[in-house]
Amino acid sequence: MNSNRNSQNATNGHSAKGVRAIRTVRTVLVSGAGIAGPSLAYWLHRHGFEATVVERSAFLRDSGGAVDFRGEQVKLLKAMGIFDAVKAAETAMGDQVVIDGAGEPVIAFSSAFFSGEVEIERGDLARILYDATCRDTRYVFGDWIVGLDDRADGVRVTFASGATATYDLVVGADGLHSGVRRLAFGPEEGYRHDLGWAIAGFTAPNDLGLDHEGRIYNVPGCGVMAASARDGARLGVGFVFHAPDLAYDRHDVEAQKQLVAATYADAGWETRTLLKGMWQAEDLYFDTLSQIRMDRWSTGRVVLLGDAAWCAGPGGSGTGMAMMGAHVLAGELAAAGGDHTAAFAAYERILRPAVKIGQKQGKGAGGFLAPVDAKKIASRNKAYKMLTRKMVGGFFNWLTARAANAVEYKEYKEYPMEPVAPAVWMAGESRIAA
Repeated sequence: MNSNRNSQNATNGHSAKGVRAIRTVRTVLVSGAGIAGPSLAYWLHRHGFEATVVERSAFLRDSGGAVDFRGEQVKLLKAMGIFDAVKAAETAMGDQVVIDGAGEPVIAFSSAFFSGEVEIERGDLARILYDATCRDTRYVFGDWIVGLDDRADGVRVTFASGATATYDLVVGADGLHSGVRRLAFGPEEGYRHDLGWAIAGFTAPNDLGLDHEGRIYNVPGCGVMAASARDGARLGVGFVFHAPDLAYDRHDVEAQKQLVAATYADAGWETRTLLKGMWQAEDLYFDTLSQIRMDRWSTGRVVLLGDAAWCAGPGGSGTGMAMMGAHVLAGELAAAGGDHTAAFAAYERILRPAVKIGQKQGKGAGGFLAPVDAKKIASRNKAYKMLTRKMVGGFFNWLTARAANAVEYKEYKEYPMEPVAPAVWMAGESRIAA
């Protein structure tokens, strides 16, 4: 299939008579089986594309902190038919209480401040999305992309397993440290902007006796968040600490634990209890608070989605934005009749204003979660108290919903896939070799 015919087909697909051309895009390879990747697979199937999702992990990852949805993003969950499942698995969090060194409450927030309209643990959401797509999408676990050859008529992909295959499009939905982005756009350092803080998250035994409630505690440069939600036997723990110019091995979990333990050794309150749980944890997530900033999210037949393209950090509505981005990307591909150049341009035009808002909100998250000195902690707590006042609280609710509502949910017409002879559909290299 030559590029001139592709161009002509795309033009015909938007003719005044509404006659759509035969799809120039059928097969899509998605890297990453977290949240963005399965969300995209769902919408690709709805629009008649064939999706394969490849995931480096050997299994579906069920770890991660709580994520919340508001406004337009709740509409998206309902349109996907997963809202009831999300609601059934919601954290049902109660108050989040800011405490002092003695564990005494300073201020308490109701769940609406931090949990949105519905909140769910990331691992539960990942499972719901997988269950919603696994019958129509091919998942390949324990493999990953190591080579991309972007050609006029498809992308020749080489996998770590040694398998090769050709797809019409490749989507990098593989997070902050995206391998697809590195292969297609160059080293991560050219796009990653560290914000000066680090984060460690894990689950631990609920030795604090919390019941659908959370605690927020600070000493200069260090923040501690612990909460018990749906599973009363476990705590979700988050440590955020000031760490400018942090150097660490991203693959050495034991060294990461040692770094966290040294940082929080004298932090007080129940930190030692939480650190004991960290040493036992098998699900530690450790990274810098960073943003990805790029002038473009696509090159040729390769496009990025979610944190791989625009990681905002905490408070930037990252999960909801990734899912909304998946909806827009698949919808624009269908609306363009498979003309990926036009679809990618429309996708960026729609998402970029929202991403700008999310990154602006996420930029200050580290300093808010872990103020660097006692004066800034006091100032932050004063701001917390103001947020409980009705007038200021309304502004805060608007602010937190701003990123979630920055992209309106849009219904795209669903175009069925034109029939293709089985020999063409299965021939060549449209699937990873078994």
